[in-house]
Amino acid sequence: MALTGLEIYKLLPKTNCKKCGFPTCLAFAMALAAKKVSLESCPYVSEETKRILAEAAEPPIRTITIAEKYKIGGETVLFRHEKTFYNPCLIGVLIKDTFNDEIISDRIKKFKNLEFDRVGQKVRSELLLIKSEQDNVDHIKNIVSQVDTNIVVGLISKSPSVIEEILKIKKLHLIGLAENNSELEKFVNIAKQNSIPLMVGGENLQEIVSVVNTIVQNFGYRELILNLPVKNYVQLTEDLTQIRRLAFKKNFRPLGYPTSVIIESDDVTTTLSYASLAILKYGSIVVVNTAEPEVHLPLITLRLNIYTDPQKPVTVEPKLYKIGGEPKEDSPLLVTTNFSLTYYSVEPEILNSKIPSWLLIVDTDGLSVLTAWAAEKFTAEKVVESIKKENVENYVRHKKIVIPGYVAVMSGKLNDLLSDWEIIVGPKEASGIPKFLKSMFG
Repeated sequence: MALTGLEIYKLLPKTNCKKCGFPTCLAFAMALAAKKVSLESCPYVSEETKRILAEAAEPPIRTITIAEKYKIGGETVLFRHEKTFYNPCLIGVLIKDTFNDEIISDRIKKFKNLEFDRVGQKVRSELLLIKSEQDNVDHIKNIVSQVDTNIVVGLISKSPSVIEEILKIKKLHLIGLAENNSELEKFVNIAKQNSIPLMVGGENLQEIVSVVNTIVQNFGYRELILNLPVKNYVQLTEDLTQIRRLAFKKNFRPLGYPTSVIIESDDVTTTLSYASLAILKYGSIVVVNTAEPEVHLPLITLRLNIYTDPQKPVTVEPKLYKIGGEPKEDSPLLVTTNFSLTYYSVEPEILNSKIPSWLLIVDTDGLSVLTAWAAEKFTAEKVVESIKKENVENYVRHKKIVIPGYVAVMSGKLNDLLSDWEIIVGPKEASGIPKFLKSMFG
């Protein structure tokens, strides 16, 4: 955890030489604690002090990079409402080398298609985790040969030689070892040489702490992920919570790493409940034993809800949209806010009407219709400003605009500002749009 100014001061040389640009070492320490100056400004600071301060500056949960594009861990708060969560957990699909070829091929094929459009964002499950129980190198080679190069792949094995053989033909982004493995040093060396995060585990937190301490103290490797056993809901909840609290409240470094949870159950209900628990309680990697979209979509949606900054609503670009094809000069013109969920509630209903339409999106800082109106961010003036900015009159000749039914009160002011326009009050709910458009413009 970050040190206070006085704690930093105790580590400084206390010469008051002023070469750092401050009159005293205490003043420099206070500025350092406030992140207003760099430690390099002090010419006499020792290497040991640099190491201590560097470790103290790290987040309670170490940030680990997977495949050079995904960051896990690195969080700075226990609860999202305190600030926000930054690094979404990875959701993965499990493949065992005990599966037959048909199941393996089918699972890899389905994994490739686990991409969804959720309120305008392309989201997917990211990780394909291979767990070797037979350590048959040829069989594992056959599995990885079916995996595209752009897919994030992890491999867990009891044998370091198996991982070495696979690394000769396939880039791995994560490796793991079975619990209580006697060849720990070999696994660590492989991870070091290939700059790959290493997944370590144990029967309980005490065993995991022991393994982590051995790796850090004896081999100096810290790119670690803690793989937790899945015995029951209570145990998993307690383990995930204790790791987070000990890392944050007690600065307990042996548990200050991202966590992984591998759910091997074949039952859909069990899988969803354990995976949801892991996503909600700080899991950094959540792997399930299925590639069915009906399992992954709710988990991805849950993750999106948890890791969306509550202070920054998801928005769409405020502009004039063409919905349902190529609308013409006499096509309907509707207006709403740039809250993403509002847009993606209105857009499919316009499509359902089968009437090509114009949809004018007003910038309301991502607030929904009623909230934006109450906050005076969705006003008659804002609508008029958007009409002018997007040159709507160049596209619509009938000068009729449909406003949401919930802000019908806005129609009077709009009539005053747009005296040559007809203001039409639309339905309150998006579900009423198809019937409304067909009756008015069909």
